[in-house]
Amino acid sequence: MGKIFYIMGKSASGKDTIFRRLLSDGRLGLREWVLYTTRPMRDGEREGVEYHFVTEKQLEEFRRQGKVIEERTYQTVMGPWTYATVDDGQMDLSRADYLACGVLESYQSIRRYLGAGLVVPLYVEVEDGERLRRAWLRERAQAHPRYGEMCRRFLADEEDFSEEKLREAGIGRRYANQDLEACLEEIRQEIRRKR
Repeated sequence: MGKIFYIMGKSASGKDTIFRRLLSDGRLGLREWVLYTTRPMRDGEREGVEYHFVTEKQLEEFRRQGKVIEERTYQTVMGPWTYATVDDGQMDLSRADYLACGVLESYQSIRRYLGAGLVVPLYVEVEDGERLRRAWLRERAQAHPRYGEMCRRFLADEEDFSEEKLREAGIGRRYANQDLEACLEEIRQEIRRKR
């Protein structure tokens, strides 16, 4: 039986970069489990790569069909954005291991849905000052920077990834992303060990 390796961390911790690098590592042979969102696509994102970008109406159809495993809606400065994990047939644990990327809340829901033994947490962290710098640089590079939303996400992460919530979720091991290559190697070793 395969496993889902679930990358999570606060905004601008580098989890998306780590996610892409691990997926492209042919030695690991991980398949992607793409989550869904109603938020607009950022510059450089592509449908079905970072997320499946859907309308609220499309997400409602998944709900009606009983396919939504978990979802969260954030009240952003741009309006409500929903993120969801959908059992849409893209995952077959009898054939492969998968890699997914999300937040602590979604990790916990997926673990309850599939069973704790099938979902391996990979929590990436970066010092807050460095995260803020990275977030600002990323936002500044956008055609239409949304600094207010960047700040909202940064502050919301303090609550969403509080030490208490990490303990409740059973997150003990952390991967410090100060040096990307060292962090990636540590995560690769964990994936090989857990298989």
